Amino acid sequence: MLIGALQALYGPAIPALREDFGLSPSTAGLGLSAHFVGGVAGVLLFDRLYGRTGNRRILAASYLLMAVGAAGFAVAPNWPLALTAALLAGFGFGGIDYGLNQLFAVGFGHRSTAMLNVLNAHFGIGAILGPAVIGVVGAEHYPVVFLVFALANLPLLFCLRGVRDSPPPLPQPQQKSQPSQPSQSSQSSQNPRLLVAGGATTPAARALWSVLAVFVTLYVLHVGIEAGVGGWEPTHLETVGHSAGVAATATSVYWLMMTVGRFLVAPIALRFSAQTIITVSCAGMTGCLLLAAVPDLAPFAYAGVGLFIAPIFPTGLPWLHRAAPHARRAGAVVIAASMLGGVAAGPALGKVIEWSGVRAVPLLLAAVSAVCLAATLWLTRATHTKPAR
Repeated sequence: MLIGALQALYGPAIPALREDFGLSPSTAGLGLSAHFVGGVAGVLLFDRLYGRTGNRRILAASYLLMAVGAAGFAVAPNWPLALTAALLAGFGFGGIDYGLNQLFAVGFGHRSTAMLNVLNAHFGIGAILGPAVIGVVGAEHYPVVFLVFALANLPLLFCLRGVRDSPPPLPQPQQKSQPSQPSQSSQSSQNPRLLVAGGATTPAARALWSVLAVFVTLYVLHVGIEAGVGGWEPTHLETVGHSAGVAATATSVYWLMMTVGRFLVAPIALRFSAQTIITVSCAGMTGCLLLAAVPDLAPFAYAGVGLFIAPIFPTGLPWLHRAAPHARRAGAVVIAASMLGGVAAGPALGKVIEWSGVRAVPLLLAAVSAVCLAATLWLTRATHTKPAR
């Protein structure tokens, strides 16, 4: 909830930041950009420390960095120091985002997918509450909000006793005794999952990198859709004839449905595979984006996009760990890629909209969503394990 709130606090604070530091709109937006740059760096750095430094220390350091960065942003006397503080807070944000997702992905066994959806749903709750708090107290009081946020991190340092310092051992596949064992290359060619898990042969390494590349593509694109809808939905709705009030409310409902969707999918994840859930999510997301091109249906269709896109991020991580259990840095790569997708979505979509027009927003995003669906279907085939005979 805290990292969700922090990410969402910068935007509502922009009017006060512009007044306090005399900033242009684009310069004021650099606060969130610095946060995301720090987040990517935090993910990659703390991944390097994972396995060398205990998980408790990694999380404790992340809590402290985020607290110090948020407090520094609140009291910074000038904009360069404020950006430095946002970068530091993002550093801790990245460590927590990576650390908790990694621990939940490996620590709950067959319940990991459900628990990750619950975890990320609370991120959504924080993202909803953060702007609401700024709205209640007023943007001019953002330093107080950031200071309270910083203090709220500190009690978490006393809540780390339940975290293991080392991950549980990977389950070893059971093998039946046979008169003659086939060679490793023969096994790999018959079982694509061994290809992505083995890594001992050149074909296995190529298969591993192919799977990781498609996972990264899926994460970059779906987070780009998430950010693209959140950023352009109000403009699109007003362009097609809806009032500003309807556009703002519909955008809030979109974010709310993302949170609701993760809670709803948690029990479903105990009965259906990650492949099935993500395939249905991508198909539903694509359909809703196509419906959003119809002006009268657009507000409801965007709510559907939020519902269907919700499970993809948390559900994909356990699937990735099962598909490539020995590629330990795979989780860090896709989480960092997802952050880059959020950063790049705004400028990239804006450039395309310059020549296509705002009315094309849902169709452009639907095309990207179709690529997500194709990537999911490819991954389903590539990581499918054939039953033993």
